[in-house]
Amino acid sequence: MQIDQGQPCLLALEDGRTFSGSSFGATGTKTGELVFNTSLTGYQEILTDPSYAGQLVTLTCPEIGNYGVNVDDMESSRIFARGLIVRRLSRRYSNWRATGSLSNFLKQQNIPGISDVDTRAITIHIRDKGAMRCAISTEILDPAELVKVAASSPLMTGADFTGEVSTEKPYEMGSAGDYHVAVMDFGVKRNILRNLVTQGMRLTVFPANTPAADILKINPDGIFLSNGPGDPAACKGIVAELSKLIQARLPIFGICLGHQLLALALGASTYKLKFGHRGGNQPVKDLITGKIEITCQNHGFAVDTSSLPSNLELTHLNLNDNSVEGFRHKELPIFCVQYHPESAPGPHDSVYLFARFKDLIESSKKVSEPSCTG
Repeated sequence: MQIDQGQPCLLALEDGRTFSGSSFGATGTKTGELVFNTSLTGYQEILTDPSYAGQLVTLTCPEIGNYGVNVDDMESSRIFARGLIVRRLSRRYSNWRATGSLSNFLKQQNIPGISDVDTRAITIHIRDKGAMRCAISTEILDPAELVKVAASSPLMTGADFTGEVSTEKPYEMGSAGDYHVAVMDFGVKRNILRNLVTQGMRLTVFPANTPAADILKINPDGIFLSNGPGDPAACKGIVAELSKLIQARLPIFGICLGHQLLALALGASTYKLKFGHRGGNQPVKDLITGKIEITCQNHGFAVDTSSLPSNLELTHLNLNDNSVEGFRHKELPIFCVQYHPESAPGPHDSVYLFARFKDLIESSKKVSEPSCTG
């Protein structure tokens, strides 16, 4: 099917750089942090990943939209990215699963897009200067004026988006599971929940701000801490409740923002990366097995290696910049990774981590069971 061409659109960065192109999706003006993603496919999963709340995404793959969108590739209930920047929007889409065009998908959810811009130049600029605030508009086409709009928008540092992306009330999934797992939803992706259920887990998904006491009331066999957007250091209330959950000595598995929040609760610190890790080609070394995994990632903050307390063991390392990609507790049944083992989109090298979480729960239950004496 053919897609209509859009009207003039302008992208402005806070440092004064601007890019003119054609609009698609919704019209209007949006601001946020400008980032780039190197994945070749999966634009619908990227847009609906709650971890992109507060951000506009540049896709480095030059041809976008050629397979349309469909209901099965939604990673959440809606688009959470604030805007999309592409080199070329395919004017035709074709796929047996397609139910509509990417442009109409954005338009329906009031998300603007800009095409016909040099995404290589944008990516290089962010890589060299760092992720920064931007504004995209079909209304303000004066470069100097839109730069001012970008420069006056809120910073990502200090931003807590968990209340925006989390479920409003608890819900259950996988009623036939062998183990009952409490999921703290900081912006969880649907494929994460599917992978947990596949491992034989019955899930109760809680809002991000749920007190630890309410989570422990269900007597869970384990706790999962999900991905999510924003600055982990801004989530002080969540970190305080995680400290209480840690004291319960239950098996805990965290990914992405969950990994960062767990690190803060255990005494480590976090910092903002220059331009973050976003895409499906990040090499990570498992320091325990010595194996290399190609991973899917989406984060702008990281755990400071030098801040890890002596009771935490570094388990995974990013081979591009040597940043922390995972650690485990030396005494408690706790481990976490910075990347996304569920992929969607991305490679499946790390999906084994969900089975590792199940094994940890089984081992913990065996240890806690009273021994029988004759």
